[in-house]
Amino acid sequence: MTKTYLMNSLIEKMQSPDQDFRFMGLNDLMSEIKQDPASLIGDEPTETKVLKQVLSLVEDRISEVKNQAVKCLGQLIKIIRETQMELVVDSLINFSVGKDDELRDISGLALKTITSELPLEGKITPRACAKLAPKLLQQVLNTETPPETLIETLSTLSILITRFPAHVSDPALSPHPLPAIAPLLSHSRPAVRKRAILTLSQYVPVAPPVLVNDLLQNHVLPFLAPNANLEKQRTTVHLVAAIIRQAPQQLTSVYNDIIPGVVKAVQRDDDELREGCLQALETLLLRSLTEAAPFLSSIVQIGNQFIKYDPNYAGLDDGEDEEMADADDEDEDTDLDEYSDDEDTSYKIRRASTKLLAAVITTRPELLTSLYKEVSPVLISRFGDREKTVRLEVWAAYGVLLNQTSMYGGLPQSQENDSAIRKRKRDSEERMDIEETPYTLLRSQVPSLSKALLQQLKSPKTPPPMLQAGFQLLHALLGVLPGCLSNQITPIAAISQSVLLQSPATSTSALHLTCLSFIALYFATHGPGTFSASLPTLSPVLLKSVGEKHPRVASEAFRVFSALLNATRPVKNGEWAEHLYDQAFQRLSTHDTDAEVRGCAEDCIADLWICALDVIKPKGGKEWQAICRTTGNTAGAVRVVTKVARDVEMSDDWVNSCVEWIMGLLKKSERGGKPEIFIALDTLLKRYSSVIPTDLPPTLVPQIRPYISTTDISLLSHALTIITVLLELSPAATFPEVERELLGDIYQIAHSPLVSGAALDSLLMFFSSLVQADSQIATHVVPNLVASVEKANKSDANLANVAKCIGQVVQSAQGVAAGTIAVYSKYMKKSSKSKSTTSIVVLSLLIVGELGRFIDMSKQQDTFSSTIEHFAAEEEEIRAAAAFAAGNIAIGNLHQFLPAILRVAESDPHKKLLSLHALKEVVTHCSHGQLEGVAEQLWAPLFQYSEDAEDSTRNVAAACLGKLTTTHPTRYLPQLHSRIHDENPAARATVVSAIRHTLAESSPSYDELLASLIMDFLDLIHDKDLNVRRLALSALNSAARTKPYLIRDHLPTLLPSLYAEMKVNPDLIRTVQMGPWTHKVDDGLDARKTAWETLYTLLDTCLAKLDLSILLSNLLAAISDPSDEIKVIGHMLLARLSASPITSIALAQRLDGLTPSLELTMRGSAVTKDTVKQDIERAAELRRSTMRAVAALSKIDSAGSAPKFDAFVEESRKNEQWGQEFKELLGH
Repeated sequence: MTKTYLMNSLIEKMQSPDQDFRFMGLNDLMSEIKQDPASLIGDEPTETKVLKQVLSLVEDRISEVKNQAVKCLGQLIKIIRETQMELVVDSLINFSVGKDDELRDISGLALKTITSELPLEGKITPRACAKLAPKLLQQVLNTETPPETLIETLSTLSILITRFPAHVSDPALSPHPLPAIAPLLSHSRPAVRKRAILTLSQYVPVAPPVLVNDLLQNHVLPFLAPNANLEKQRTTVHLVAAIIRQAPQQLTSVYNDIIPGVVKAVQRDDDELREGCLQALETLLLRSLTEAAPFLSSIVQIGNQFIKYDPNYAGLDDGEDEEMADADDEDEDTDLDEYSDDEDTSYKIRRASTKLLAAVITTRPELLTSLYKEVSPVLISRFGDREKTVRLEVWAAYGVLLNQTSMYGGLPQSQENDSAIRKRKRDSEERMDIEETPYTLLRSQVPSLSKALLQQLKSPKTPPPMLQAGFQLLHALLGVLPGCLSNQITPIAAISQSVLLQSPATSTSALHLTCLSFIALYFATHGPGTFSASLPTLSPVLLKSVGEKHPRVASEAFRVFSALLNATRPVKNGEWAEHLYDQAFQRLSTHDTDAEVRGCAEDCIADLWICALDVIKPKGGKEWQAICRTTGNTAGAVRVVTKVARDVEMSDDWVNSCVEWIMGLLKKSERGGKPEIFIALDTLLKRYSSVIPTDLPPTLVPQIRPYISTTDISLLSHALTIITVLLELSPAATFPEVERELLGDIYQIAHSPLVSGAALDSLLMFFSSLVQADSQIATHVVPNLVASVEKANKSDANLANVAKCIGQVVQSAQGVAAGTIAVYSKYMKKSSKSKSTTSIVVLSLLIVGELGRFIDMSKQQDTFSSTIEHFAAEEEEIRAAAAFAAGNIAIGNLHQFLPAILRVAESDPHKKLLSLHALKEVVTHCSHGQLEGVAEQLWAPLFQYSEDAEDSTRNVAAACLGKLTTTHPTRYLPQLHSRIHDENPAARATVVSAIRHTLAESSPSYDELLASLIMDFLDLIHDKDLNVRRLALSALNSAARTKPYLIRDHLPTLLPSLYAEMKVNPDLIRTVQMGPWTHKVDDGLDARKTAWETLYTLLDTCLAKLDLSILLSNLLAAISDPSDEIKVIGHMLLARLSASPITSIALAQRLDGLTPSLELTMRGSAVTKDTVKQDIERAAELRRSTMRAVAALSKIDSAGSAPKFDAFVEESRKNEQWGQEFKELLGH
């Protein structure tokens, strides 16, 4: 309810003759409303009274009071009634058309404030828009409205259009914004025209097509004619650029008229018009790449023409640019006064042309070869432009060219577009003389490039920002072509010396860092002979930089010396190395040294030990006391010790002291840095020249015991590795400690399901070393491992891991092999297979399988027979273990056991799948030589088994066929190829699935054979059988990931079929009756999902070959697909596209089109009483996926071209349910 007494007291304050009271009354009212909106709402007369008082203060004579009244209106507009809102709007509109300039300005500000503060949703919003828009548009139509009021009115309309596009685009709105604002394009005031252009461009995306067409026909196309009025043509070009920036799709129908008009207009003799045309063409390239493609040749020619536009130097050749710039530097006062006066705006033309060429480079990476021929020489010729801002822009454009070369220079270049740009054809024989690539062309231009750039940097008057930009460009050049500046070391050294001689200040520290970073890269990419003569010039200033107080400069200087040491390794004698050691030692000995500086100094000491042993060895090793400290951050010291221990032959005393230090670090409770500590310890233990001290294992093993645990699997792997090293290097001293302290815990770890990958490998190495350290222990380890797993909870026991450990033990101590086989074969032969013995039967089968891989069990024929008998077991675990055992026993004697497995597969259909799994074990684990001997024996049966209709059987057979194919590609690849048109779809499915399994083969000879056939295999994506198409898509996905070079040139043929599979096919959706409910099943879902996954892979490996406009047109289908899985893939695609500077430009145009689907997914389905917990969790995960995509998209610079998306992001940020999580994803 309204706090009447409070409101009346505030009104009294606002009516006070004292301006301070009036101000405080408004401030208190605003604070009260923010804290409790209900304090005003309820009593309408009081509300109106307060509102009228605030409106009256908008006319106050004191500026502070007026501004506070405006802020107060911004809060009131959120909570007042509709009738009161009309009162506010009418009053402010009346104020804005008055004759009082100050009142007119403040009312304009108030209108913008209330428009910005209107809630996005609510009853008052539609009414406010319906009231505001006509009033504002009437002001626009009124010819007597002052220009200042027009500008404010248009600004308010812009806010309305941006925040409430649906309300402002209502067909019932009268007058319509487009017809009302368009006449202002001819207004006499440039500021009004500029504001009208912006407002029109913001309305065009949501305007009715009829009105947009009317605008184009009456206000755009007529004024792009060659004889159009200059003033109107300037305005029109700016409007075209603004519309392209906001809504390029609205101009699709008239691009063929607009672009030629702009291209012709740029040739008219008017600098402002030229600049506008160049900016419009740049925007066109960045926002409408596909539409700009036919005009690319003309655009490049225009950029090349006007980057040289300089009437003050008319008549000079390109080659004189450097001399021109030198003259500038030598007599700056005279020349700059003469050529940089206020009337000379030609630099704007050159700057806009440079940006235009940079846009071409950014958006067309497939034309790099052509750009190096056409654009690169022109840019190099302008490196010495007399205007510094243009010069920096030219260097930046060349930096873009280098970055594109680094990213896309290795991809195939478009010859078709090459001729489009160059406008001339070449004979094919002429093309074949020398292979021209971006890299070869850049290398040929390095001499002129480096000469032109260094010419600009050598002047003592060159300002720091320009020096920094120059070094950045040189750094980028070395990143693309390492070692290409060998002939330029003399000027580089001189320029670097002059920069580093100056002490780094706040304004120049960035220059020092850039210079040092470049020098480090130069040393790393050039041979010592290149720069050895310049070291006397560079080393003194580099040593000076090492001693600088600025921590980042000192750190970078140490990195330079690290690069120098590695480049000149070994350093026999060098005064600079002596001084470097002294500087590094001083830094390490000082307790208040910056952490980054200390880390770099430690790295420098390591590099001195590795690269300058003769210099540092006589120092006595005093630096190690400063490095090996136990307090503070020790990560750098651990890294240094590891590096030196690995590469330098150090004394046992040094190794021992370092081991003791490392053991001290191990005692610390925090986990940070422990993996590196274990790696250092591993390295140090292996560097003892004689033997490990006998007292070390008894001390070290108890310290490692806390890490023998599944709490941290990574540290477990490292700890087991250390124990293994100790057992190998000092078995007598280590074994008793391990047996007493660790073995019991390791038995428990052996059956943990958490142990896999590197940890499992370390565990197997440990058992191998253990049994080699003591010949008697093997007889105890095997039964203890089995006993441990038998006592464990069956659901938490990994029997396969235990079997692997036993297999490793027996392989390392084969004396226990016969006994182990006998014991566990006995369990396999038991006729009783009750539930209590299932686990021991499974374990026995797995153990025998592990042993059979390296032991010939031909004498234990009954063991193999028992294994085959278990194919008929009731328990799935026993059947799977039996297949594993049979396949691995066969490896030990292929001649005897392999035919038996094949006979089982042929004779018993129920055992066919298990037999195939056994064969897969054979194919997977046999050596290449063994496989060659049995491949022919397996090939025909595997194809015969693959004709089974069951997918599981066919998949196993295909995996085996794929492996066999790689053993003898010339024999088997043609056989696979011959079956791609088999009448049986199961055979075709097997062929394409087998090919997918071969793609992991890395042999170049196999790639040569496959290259000519791969399209025949992938052509199965057109197959009439859905499953064959899905498997072909999966093969395409694998090819895109592992061998993209084989398919890249075929993508134009493959992509249409890929896009076709992404669409939902209603014919593949069937309805299934499940009790009283009906459920829809989409048989095409798996193929559709595979198609989207393939597209995701192609973004990584074949981006340059994808037509972005077609890709983005199809992308909407992913985020609106009925399947949540495909929606998530769509979100991942959006995130990937938004991260690339090339694709994000095209994506920015489509943000508004994507918004409705993203918004719908974000809100999710309504929760009802029938909604189960799983559905709620699934919806929450899908929302998180959507938020991640939206957060990634929000980082794209859309330049206001996506008002719907921007509003959606803002609404999501304020949402009570997920707003906080969304802000975290945004990084706010």
